Amino acid sequence: MQVSVETTSPIERVLNIIVPAARVDEKVNSEVAKTAKTIRIDGFRKGKVPVSVVKKRYGQGIRMDAVEQIMRDAYVEAIQKESLQPAGMPSIEPKNFAEGADLEFSVKLEVYPDVTLADNAAIKVERVLSEVTDADVDTMLETLRKQNAEWTTVERDAADGDQVTVDFVGYLGDEAFEGGAAQGHKLVLGSNTMIPGFETGIVGTKAGEERSIAVTFPEDYQAENLKGKEATFKITVSEVAEQILPELNDAFVEKFGLEEATIDALRAEVRKNMDRELNQAIKSKLKNALFEGLSSINEVEVPSALIDQEVDALRKQAAQQFGGEGFDASQLPAELFQEEAKKRAKLGLLISEVIKQNDMKVDDDRVRAFLEDMAQAYQEPQQVIDFYLKNKEQLSQVQSAVLEEQVVDKLLESAQVTEVTLGYEDAIKPNAQAVEAGEEA
Repeated sequence: MQVSVETTSPIERVLNIIVPAARVDEKVNSEVAKTAKTIRIDGFRKGKVPVSVVKKRYGQGIRMDAVEQIMRDAYVEAIQKESLQPAGMPSIEPKNFAEGADLEFSVKLEVYPDVTLADNAAIKVERVLSEVTDADVDTMLETLRKQNAEWTTVERDAADGDQVTVDFVGYLGDEAFEGGAAQGHKLVLGSNTMIPGFETGIVGTKAGEERSIAVTFPEDYQAENLKGKEATFKITVSEVAEQILPELNDAFVEKFGLEEATIDALRAEVRKNMDRELNQAIKSKLKNALFEGLSSINEVEVPSALIDQEVDALRKQAAQQFGGEGFDASQLPAELFQEEAKKRAKLGLLISEVIKQNDMKVDDDRVRAFLEDMAQAYQEPQQVIDFYLKNKEQLSQVQSAVLEEQVVDKLLESAQVTEVTLGYEDAIKPNAQAVEAGEEA
């Protein structure tokens, strides 16, 4: 077999492969002989059909199948011989497969790029310092009270914090616009769930009152036909209700199923959960910042096959999030995910190179510690740990997460890190981390 390799780009190769006619004939004859032993033809017993009859009736189809198999096998041999690492499925194009002649075909494929990592000292990140205070716990307990609050109807003007039940219709000029109407809609004033001006326009109304409110849709509003437009909403208030918070006592604590139904026990449980959430948020921010920095200081040509794989993964995530199990992910346009998919594929190549260059292996002790920490969020931690240890697929995901943590530690060894102190609420917010990489960032 002869193989020549053309380099058409840093990540594209074209293989020109020639397979001797004798190898093709041998494969075809072998397949014909196999077929003769299994095929049924009138006038012949099974297994006794002459090879000449099989060739005459089925020879062309058998030959085409054999040629396809030979091309696949020869392709595998060629990439092994040339030490190529395909990044996706190849495109095979036959050039000459005439009977009695050498089989000639070409293969176009993408390969993994050669990655040369820049100095990680060019990465600049902020490491968040934060802690859960007593005041933060008090705020969380107040949130729990609000989540368990009851609403009672009142005969007074609606105020911030009240829940109003309204019917409304939105108009652009004199015409109602699509999606701008609702009946029996329950709205907490001051929640800022509606466009600016809508909720404040209802403050001061009473049950049974009608009111028109003039608002302007934000320039970044999701509906293109409403961006920046002035609109009027005709609103009818049917009910005003005020929030009645439960008392923070032992009876309230019983709702949470703690072994000890006391306020102190609830405070301790809330603080433990807040500490876990805070630590995870801080770790996530630092990891994301380091990975963004790693990506920004390194240029890599990303194979389209890897981008396509990430597009498919993002599509499935979106389908599960918005459409449920029955939603066909392929209906979502690839363009929606292209940019993010390319970022993810590029980062994956860079992380793999960090692991390769530092000969990193997953730390089993860290895997165990990771599982133990994660399991604390469940009522039966040991059952969770055992489940992961016995499930290869789930355990593999944990091992990948731990290996990423080890990459983070490696990047931290040389990155420029500045510490910044934030309160709990700011620390847990996503995308609150300032990131720089290189002199221009």
